[in-house]
Amino acid sequence: MEGNGTFPFFSQFSSDPGSSAAGFNLSSAAGFYGCSSCSMLAMLFIQENSRAGCAGTMEGEADIDECELRDEQPALRDQYRCYGICKNTIGGYDCQCKFGTKGDAKTGTCTQLFPLPAMVATLGIIGLTSIVVVVVLFKLLFDERRKTKEFFIKNGGPVLEKVDNIKIFKKEELKPIIQSCNVIGKGGFGEVYKGLIDDKLVAIKKSINVDKLQEKQFTNEIIIQSKVIHKNIIKLIGCCLEVDVPMLVYEFVPRGSLHDILHGNRKESLPLQKRLNIAAGAAEGLAYMHSKTSTTILHGDIKPGNILLDENFDPKISDFGISRLIAIDKTHTKCVIGDMCYMDPIYLQSGLLTKQSDVYSFGVVLLELLTRQKASSGEDTRLVTTFLDAYTEDHKGAIDLFDREILLEGDTEVFNNLAILVVDCLKFEVERRPEMTDVEERLQTMKRSYVPKSISDASSSIDT
Repeated sequence: MEGNGTFPFFSQFSSDPGSSAAGFNLSSAAGFYGCSSCSMLAMLFIQENSRAGCAGTMEGEADIDECELRDEQPALRDQYRCYGICKNTIGGYDCQCKFGTKGDAKTGTCTQLFPLPAMVATLGIIGLTSIVVVVVLFKLLFDERRKTKEFFIKNGGPVLEKVDNIKIFKKEELKPIIQSCNVIGKGGFGEVYKGLIDDKLVAIKKSINVDKLQEKQFTNEIIIQSKVIHKNIIKLIGCCLEVDVPMLVYEFVPRGSLHDILHGNRKESLPLQKRLNIAAGAAEGLAYMHSKTSTTILHGDIKPGNILLDENFDPKISDFGISRLIAIDKTHTKCVIGDMCYMDPIYLQSGLLTKQSDVYSFGVVLLELLTRQKASSGEDTRLVTTFLDAYTEDHKGAIDLFDREILLEGDTEVFNNLAILVVDCLKFEVERRPEMTDVEERLQTMKRSYVPKSISDASSSIDT
């Protein structure tokens, strides 16, 4: 054997000197070496040709696609048997059973995984289940639409859809906003959500529940608010009546409530000028409700939590929750509802809600704004009682209860006027309390005439 992997013997009988055994003549070789060597020569010839064939395959001969041959030459199907799905592989092919069967596809022994009766039964069950699901879904959809219509009628939809300045929202319009991630306020009343409607920020108030009396007066509240258009009263944009408890959509007021600014997480510095602006604006809003609308509107629940502040600290009165309990032409209610800390004691005793009831509540709010102390109905910390007792004994003692932040930059005349106004609003005798128009005028006068002193000047005046 030579270095090129061929036997020199075969080259002697080759018709082509370049090949190792291409033209090998077995008879000639036998004659040359004798018959006893025939079998050995044959074996050597076969081995030599095998090496040549392997070398050719390794050097890149194309692989045969048996699956394609079966399709092109049906006569070869017996040679490349497949009774399933034929897949070509390198140096051969694979045959798999069809979907839903198992076995050996090359021998044709694939059998059904599921017998025909079982398949028919399964398909029947699936079909029946689908029909039941569709029927149930249609029924749920029908019931939902029926409930939506019932809620709409119960909440006064036929009346409110005729009211100007109020938009009636579909439930689907508000659904993207009524999500836990959008909650900006939460309490016993329910939740408030912040979101965008028509590219405008809004606040949606969703109450937890409502009693029968409130339910009957809901339409009245919406009608009342639709008539109130004032810069110091929050604007009601619309409502959704397609739910059990109606949802109200208001303009969004960014700084939150006065309560948050005074006592909450949003606590901020409040110079006297800002406090006068807040007090005068809230008084103007209440005066408008009492005297400048076609029908007197009583709020019934004036407190810091219901006075919202915009980016300029301008106040907006919100939450007409008590107004809904009072018919437009009446001032009495059997249900005394409101925050006890700010409630008129006469209203608490008699159930008689008047304009002076709102005046009393405003007096408590004004006192809380000036002292930055929470009004409390507890025995130990009654802000109103403490202030009135101090004022009776010594006017200056009452003024000393004011927040030191404003005492450092104010003057005695303004503080005296504010103390007198608080006392007037908190008078027990209802007839001696001022009208809100008078309260507004006095506060506006103080706001216009007030000129802040420097801190050093104010400190010296306090010391003296």
